[in-house]
Formats: sequence, C-alpha cells, structure tokens
Amino acid sequence: MIPIILLLIASVSVLTTFGIVGTLIVETVIFFKEVKVTEFIFGTEWFPFANTEQLFGILPLIAGTLKVTAIAVVVAVPFGIASAIFLSEYASDKSRRIIKPILEVLAGVPTIVYGFFALTFVTPLLQQFIPDLKIFNALSPGIVVGVMILPMIASLSEDAMSSVPNSIREGALAMGSTKLEVALKVVLPAALSGIMASIVLAVSRAIGETMIVSLAGGSTPKFDFNVTESIQTMTAYIVQVSSGDAGYGTTIYYSIYAVGFTLFLFTLLMNYLAHVISKKYREEY
Repeated sequence: MIPIILLLIASVSVLTTFGIVGTLIVETVIFFKEVKVTEFIFGTEWFPFANTEQLFGILPLIAGTLKVTAIAVVVAVPFGIASAIFLSEYASDKSRRIIKPILEVLAGVPTIVYGFFALTFVTPLLQQFIPDLKIFNALSPGIVVGVMILPMIASLSEDAMSSVPNSIREGALAMGSTKLEVALKVVLPAALSGIMASIVLAVSRAIGETMIVSLAGGSTPKFDFNVTESIQTMTAYIVQVSSGDAGYGTTIYYSIYAVGFTLFLFTLLMNYLAHVISKKYREEY
C-alpha cells in the first residue's frame, strides 16, 4: 500500500504540470486561429488594444524581457560568484553561519516590495546620474531583479564550491599556489557544474519575474535596445490583461495564453540547459 500511496502523491505534481501545459496549448491554439503564427513570432509591433488594426508581434515583449534579464545577469553573476568564493574559501565557520542566512533573507522579500523599491528609490537615484532616464525604464527593474536572484547564485554556488574535497585545495597549496589562485584556478573549475546550473536557474527566475517589471518597467512594448525608456515584458503584459483590461473570449484574452506559452518555452529551455551543463561538467569525487 505504501508504494502505491507514494506514487499517487508523486503523480500530483506530474499531473499538475500536464494540466498546465495542456491548458496553455489548447488556449494558444484558439489564439492562432485568429492570428497568424508568423505574425506572432516575427512581428515587431505589439498593439493588442489598438482601435483600428490589432498587432500581435511578440518580439517587443521578448526584447523587454531580455533587456531586464541581461541587466540582472550583469549585476547578479559577478557579485553572486564573488560572495560564494568569500563564503566558501575565506569566511570562517562563524562568519559563514551569520552571513549566509542574512544573504538568503533577500530571497524571502516579496517581489512587490522589490518593485516599489525599484520605482521609488532606485529609479530616482539613477536619475541623478542619468538625467534622461524615464520614471519607467528597463535599467532600474533589471538592477533590482539582479539583487533578487543574487542569493540564489551565491547560495547554490557556495554549496557547489564547498563540496569540492579539501584534499584538492591542500594539494594546490602544497605546490605553492596562493589562496586566491586555489579559489579561481582549482576550486572554481571543479565546481563549474553547480555554478553554471545556479546561473541558468537564476536567469530562468529573472525571465519569469512579474511584479518588479510590472511596477517599475512600464507598459510600453518596444523592439529596441534602449534601457532608459519604458518597456513591457511578457509577464507584465499578462498582468495587464489579467487585471481586467480585456473581456473573456476575445483575441486579447487568448493572447495571454500565447504569451504565457512562449514564456513557458523560455523557462523550459533554460531548465534543460541547466541540466545539460550540470551533466556535462559534473565532477565525480
């Protein structure tokens, strides 16, 4: 009886995943009965609420999402890996027990709080250095999303580096390496699998972020590389329509499923990439 019960419990998550994917596919198919697939994939204009001709080219939403994600990666990866190196190689046990939980508290802050922080603090601060920066922009939420995913990279990377056997460190030190050389040239390559997996998972988390970009990014889909003006990401558009801007059964309503399915493909690809990288660079000790 116990294996059967455990199998049923484990099946809940699998069936839930199939249910979500099935719902996305069914509703997306309905959307593509009204809008051409080529127009959706390759279109460079997104104006679903236009009074005349509705345009459903998703590239502006993808561009907004990737701009925020790229800024977040630039912020989170260097600081996250540097934090992991310090915690793993330099910090004492007492310091590690104090610093790591404090760092991980950032992961528990509600994203809507991060959104207001980006809008009311980070953006005015950046405007002192970038006068042309609009109140809604890609730079501010990108930085704050980077701060949000930083604990994930730092914590998972530190776990990967801590799992490297001390005998490898001692061997490198015995051959005359400095502590920094051991960290960068021995421990970091040995833990590369876990570090890369943490980065890819953090990127997938940044792609799916909703409230920060909804509050601080704006709602202006643009297919460009300007980070100082208002943007709209895929998640922000879903929030906009879900809040009641479109009636049930309309083309705009079904568009959120098409956008959601595109977002699902992005996160699925990132998770698969993390699995491949982890498997390829995994070290056995």
